[in-house]
Amino acid sequence: MKELILFSLLFIILLLTSSACGGNKQQKSLPYIGHYEIVNDKKIYPIIRDFSFKDQDSSLVSKTTFNNKIYIADFFFINCPTICPKVKAQMKRVYDHFEKEDRLMFLSHSIDTKYDTIPALKKYQTKLGVDGNKWKFVTGEKDSLYAIAADYFSVAKEDKEAPGGFDHSGRLLLIDKNFHVRSFCDGTDPDSVNDFIKDIEILLDEQ
Repeated sequence: MKELILFSLLFIILLLTSSACGGNKQQKSLPYIGHYEIVNDKKIYPIIRDFSFKDQDSSLVSKTTFNNKIYIADFFFINCPTICPKVKAQMKRVYDHFEKEDRLMFLSHSIDTKYDTIPALKKYQTKLGVDGNKWKFVTGEKDSLYAIAADYFSVAKEDKEAPGGFDHSGRLLLIDKNFHVRSFCDGTDPDSVNDFIKDIEILLDEQ
């Protein structure tokens, strides 16, 4: 009788352990985006380079601005006649979803350094109705803005043949606290953005 009781207890423990393990397998972890290098037997993934831009309030924006934060990045210009309004509408939807989340910030790089001045960016931020401390709209040296787009696996360049005179990506990108790109989506596609929101929640849980 004692052996039967003991066997039953062991079976219950095994069942509970198996259930726990099964739950762990369902936990999702976001990948690191980009080609890695092996250094001292460790995978080293690319990170966003150091940067220095000015935001809509003339404040300096650098990596220090995002210390211990994760953030969403994109590239745009105010007078974009094609995808930018769609992308900004979706990014605003993400902002609204996480408006009270202090661990998350937003960074929009203007690629039109001639017309998207600091006052113009301030007007744009105010019209969008977002907190300027949480969402930074930045401008800076043209070469620096275009070069850093590559770190975000995006495109940002002047193109006279493109609508509005610029060729740029419509991606929204998720950056972790160590400045690795961890996820991205098509900012013109609401379904893609829905999945992106889930990825943000996963990264927030992770970090």
